[in-house]
Amino acid sequence: MAVQVNTPAQALTSPQRLYAIKSLALIGVTEVRAGVFMFGDLLQAGVGAVAMEDIALSVLATVIGHQRARGWIITDAGWMALSHDRGTARQKVDQGYGAVCDLGGKPYPDLIVADANQEHGIVTLRRGSRGRLPDPPVGARLRILPNHACATGAQHDRYRVLDAEGRVSAVWPRINGW
Repeated sequence: MAVQVNTPAQALTSPQRLYAIKSLALIGVTEVRAGVFMFGDLLQAGVGAVAMEDIALSVLATVIGHQRARGWIITDAGWMALSHDRGTARQKVDQGYGAVCDLGGKPYPDLIVADANQEHGIVTLRRGSRGRLPDPPVGARLRILPNHACATGAQHDRYRVLDAEGRVSAVWPRINGW
């Protein structure tokens, strides 16, 4: 037995399109697959789809050293933790491998992960910045906002959900594989 239903459907998967469209129903959108939109990321902030302060996903990194003569803060979060995505390099503001925030999630002005190897991130001021490099001690924790939430999330086996006080209130396991 076959049943044919003549209900036209149009799926929307891109947050950039969501941002640009005032009323989805007016153009016939019947389904939205939000994807990265639930977290937000620096790519989305770069196109105006989310505000930077609304990005809900971050990687917790630990300061493991300094190279003060080079203006570097070294963390334990390299591209294995952040992803190798450099999508913001093509945007007006290049965020390196991620924007650096304090433990509470407030971004440091012009502080980015400028370079990364597999296990280490090189945190420094954005090229041309007149800002002041902070001096977090070894062992300090920093939050890094990702360029691409999907690619960063895929590097980890779970999400730790924080409450308003910054405490872990839930752990969401990820389903990995295709």
